[in-house]
Amino acid sequence: MATLYLVPTPIGNLEDMTYRAVRILTETSALACEDTRRTRVLLDHYGIPKPKTLFSYHEHNEPAAGKRILGLLDADVEVAVCTNAGYPGVSDPGFRIAAVAIEAGHDVISLPGASAVHVALMQSGLPSSSYVFKGFPPRKTGARRRFLAMEANLPHTIVLYESPYRISALLADALEELGNRKAAVCIELTKMYEDVRRGYLADLARTFSNTKVKGEITVVIAGNHPKFLGNEAAAEDREGR
Repeated sequence: MATLYLVPTPIGNLEDMTYRAVRILTETSALACEDTRRTRVLLDHYGIPKPKTLFSYHEHNEPAAGKRILGLLDADVEVAVCTNAGYPGVSDPGFRIAAVAIEAGHDVISLPGASAVHVALMQSGLPSSSYVFKGFPPRKTGARRRFLAMEANLPHTIVLYESPYRISALLADALEELGNRKAAVCIELTKMYEDVRRGYLADLARTFSNTKVKGEITVVIAGNHPKFLGNEAAAEDREGR
């Protein structure tokens, strides 16, 4: 049976491509990618020849493109899948085709590589022994607050993605639902204008209420533990116990 390769790509700095990923993209004759133009930049940077079969695979064509991938695998053609940045299947298409390929009896191999989740988690200075990745929060306030409230009493660190247009609202809602916890807002990780802001949610919410942000954002928020609460919130927590 053919193999489906899930190939992570750099989240910003092109130097973060692995030797193994370059080899797989060089050897694989079929490549499904989120944006063929963005992927061609990566291929050209590493001198990787254009695959015999190159086509787009993204959230808007996932059913049709997924069938094409499965058809190639059934024809004993190995296929690589990549997105514009990071891992296929992590807040990007990839999960469904991996599940379908496994169900059909094909091998599925995920390569290690760059991930905004882990880079942000390490740079936040918050505990990494137990964490939950929640992807993108809902856009509407009520749904977003319910989404955050689910984590209110849990001890693990929370990692989220967010749009620069909604970061202010997210921080305000997180403060309301989770309390004044330590957090980090990581902007444009690994890129030229990388910026990591650390502090308590109250301070970060205040800062970003008046700050225009550009680029991709990963937010890390401490779990429910007095050690990571602001002095006032920690005192209230102790009194509540």
